[in-house]
Amino acid sequence: MIAEIPPINIPPINQTSLLQGVGLNSAICREARLSRDPRFDGKFFVGVLTTGIYCRNVCPAVAPKEENVRYFESPIAAAQTGLRPCLRCRPDSAPGSNPWKGTDTTLDRALSLIDAGILCGEQGLTVSELADKLGISRRYLNKLFIDGFGTSPKQYALYRQLLFAKQLLHQTPLPITQIALAAGFNSLRRFNEAFQQRLQLTPTQLRKQSAVAACNQSVAPPSQSCCSLTLYQAYRPPLNWPALLGFFRVRAVSGMEWFAPFTEVDAENHSTLDTSRQKNGDNDPYTVGEYGRTLAIGDLRAVVNITHEAALHRFKLTLILTADSPIVALQPLIMAVRRMLDLDADMQLIEQSLHGLVPIHLTPLSGLRIPGAGSVFEAGCRGILGQQVTVAQATKLLNQLVEAYGERFEINGREYRLFPTPAVIGAASLRELNMPMVRKQALHGLARLLAQDTQASVDDWIKIKGIGPWTIAYAKLRGLGEPNIFLHTDLIVKKQLLAALGQRNGSQECALAQREYVELCQQVSREIAPWGSYLTFQLWQQASSYL
Repeated sequence: MIAEIPPINIPPINQTSLLQGVGLNSAICREARLSRDPRFDGKFFVGVLTTGIYCRNVCPAVAPKEENVRYFESPIAAAQTGLRPCLRCRPDSAPGSNPWKGTDTTLDRALSLIDAGILCGEQGLTVSELADKLGISRRYLNKLFIDGFGTSPKQYALYRQLLFAKQLLHQTPLPITQIALAAGFNSLRRFNEAFQQRLQLTPTQLRKQSAVAACNQSVAPPSQSCCSLTLYQAYRPPLNWPALLGFFRVRAVSGMEWFAPFTEVDAENHSTLDTSRQKNGDNDPYTVGEYGRTLAIGDLRAVVNITHEAALHRFKLTLILTADSPIVALQPLIMAVRRMLDLDADMQLIEQSLHGLVPIHLTPLSGLRIPGAGSVFEAGCRGILGQQVTVAQATKLLNQLVEAYGERFEINGREYRLFPTPAVIGAASLRELNMPMVRKQALHGLARLLAQDTQASVDDWIKIKGIGPWTIAYAKLRGLGEPNIFLHTDLIVKKQLLAALGQRNGSQECALAQREYVELCQQVSREIAPWGSYLTFQLWQQASSYL
């Protein structure tokens, strides 16, 4: 297991003390800044008035005096006062923090869409079109952003583009023109102007100051068939990597997902793992150091190798893109990986809620996150194939589906598979799958819906025969990373929930009538909101069939 974070003299966080729309608690921010506690990384930013920069709380520079600092809830809030990002701690690399997650669903959805690049590039929406998509007026959308960030949705999106570009300038030797395209700028001139105006230096100046020589090690030798990049993605501890790997491993698809054992470096970074379990070798997630899989974003085809660097609270992503992959899809690719690993979760706040559940006795596993699927369509297919069968049976069907219909591509002499597209599944016979016809019809119905309307809401799936509330909830949970999906109708969740209730009452089991069970779930749902998804995975984890 990953080691517990040693206790430090910081008051406990609750939903009103730090980032819940009521401002920052300066005492907590001060303690977190002086201790450089990584659990607070990205939850607030430190403006240094004497130097004109803003930093992460983990910045290695000498801590400034308290009278010379000011605290901000977000990078853009700091930038609005004229501060520029620190070149040492690189605020652009901090894990994301959304204090509205699960509480203001409209703003939450708007942020997710903007962060995914919906306002960027030639195909980007206007702010009015984004408001229409959210079902609100442009005026109300602007009000949400002014109240939350002190700026408009367009300016928020622009600053997010610039921070992503800054990250690429620091970590890769990509040409500046390519970086501009990857960040969603159609014009290099516009990119240079916006960069200098908002970050107070040019892209060329930043690259000269950011030790580009080190970046040269992160790119493979030039190839006619691929482009290889290395990026680093931070998170706030704790994070239980073995548990994530265990979930991915028992549901893995051959050719689409793979695992590599620990190296000596991995062993140093994970020195606190339970080495007694390593005797199981390749079948044990505790001996695995790397997870990899293929992903497709539009016309982009990528091989993603993920290595956990626990000592630095980050992941190393080695990305190999096919030569014809559009660089503009790079940011959505990174966002997809962050969602799959749930890197922006505030586990300290979530685990506080889990520990505080009154109706049941629960001892949560620290650092347990939501293991995401490659896309919401993939999550939906996994949900359909998993109806009324074991995990092993569902995984066998999934492998057959990808083997028969997944696109194949080759990089450096190795063949890979992608998850099938909705268009392919919609036209497929599915005769390879030994399962009831109603589930085949559900796969066809889902695929054809998404092939016709890529923006169809997951809630619209209920119209498809063979897809019910459980499958929809599963797709939201693993495909969208929604934080408040409490799957109380799941059989394993129900069994574990009743066992936890029995422990509270001092018995091994607790039998409840259906009405009483519904009332219990309603009470638990109210208390755990907006973190029901994490309770679902805690209960799955505690089941003996989890791994």
